[in-house]
Amino acid sequence: MKKQEYICLLNEEINLNSLLANSTAYINDTVENLNWVGYYLAKNETLYLHTFQGKVACSIIPFNKGVCGHAATTKEVVVVPDVHQFPGHISCDPNSKSEIVIPIIVDEKLYGVLDIDSPIKDRFDAKITDELKEFAKWIETKIKSLLNK
Repeated sequence: MKKQEYICLLNEEINLNSLLANSTAYINDTVENLNWVGYYLAKNETLYLHTFQGKVACSIIPFNKGVCGHAATTKEVVVVPDVHQFPGHISCDPNSKSEIVIPIIVDEKLYGVLDIDSPIKDRFDAKITDELKEFAKWIETKIKSLLNK
């Protein structure tokens, strides 16, 4: 992922839904070996499916369920090298083998999570994890600016 590239492609977005949709498409197109990329937005201790790239997904996830729920509860990035070893993993796509979930924090509150799955175990090494975290930070800033317009 190239920061200058995604800033160039996404910085002019003036609609929140378009920003989130195009950001999932960008990740899906530029990061190899992924089978699902999407956002869940938070409301009342529940995550609701929003824009995504991939197969049909679970549409509602309580904060106490699965990798997404764990990331939402702790507000920390969760990297799972083997989803079958994660207690309570929610399997929407049986082809998923590893997962990263990055909380999206806006104005010190959980806005949602960025959920990314791969059909390969151990897909999310330190390099790609750092790149995705940096991307998410940029998205947080962009969301904040759109919400404050």
